[in-house]
Order: sequence, then structure tokens, then C-alpha cells
Amino acid sequence: MKEHRIYSMPFASVYPAYVVKAEKKGRTQQEVDEIIRWLTGYSQKKLESQLKKKSDFETFFADAPRLNASRSLIKGVICGIRVEDIKEPLMREIRYLDKLIDELAKGKAMEKILRQ
Repeated sequence: MKEHRIYSMPFASVYPAYVVKAEKKGRTQQEVDEIIRWLTGYSQKKLESQLKKKSDFETFFADAPRLNASRSLIKGVICGIRVEDIKEPLMREIRYLDKLIDELAKGKAMEKILRQ
């Protein structure tokens, strides 16, 4: 099966779109970073390092120090597909992040986004 092209895209090329989406709705880059850190276990310094290295999505998630166990609580539809039904592990991780950023942009409280 052909690998999806997003896997080889630099995470740093999509990150600004996450920030812009959040900022258009009155949210902040710090909140975007908090979501990414919660999901992946990266410290802020390590997240910035991944962005600077222009790691692709596959490497970004493979190098994640500790994927949050509560991420399985993320449910809903993103791009017309239920995230909980995605079988491909890497695509599911990417869609978890997309879903969290969508929730941020829709004004959901951080406590709910971070499943607390």
C-alpha cells in the first residue's frame, strides 16, 4: 500500500497553519504548543528543536517522548472520517492532533481539549 504523502511532509510546514487557525479564532500559539506537548510528551525546547530540524510527520511522532495515554479519548470527525475508526497508527496520531486544533479553534476550553 502506498504511504500517504503527509507522512513525509515536514511538521514545521504544517505547524504555522495550526497557529494561524487558532489565532484567527482568538486563541494563541502557546495554546497550540500546549496541545502538541500534551499529545506527544515533547518539552517546549524539544518541540522547537523538531520544528527547527524540519522533521517529517513520521519522524515527529516516532521521536515523541511519550504519547499521551488519554489520546484514545479523542473522538469525533475530522475531514469526514471518525478519528476513532482510523486503523493506520500514524494517520490516527496526525488526525488526533488535527482534531485537538479544531477543538481549540472552535473555542473549547483547554481542560476539555486536554481531556482533564
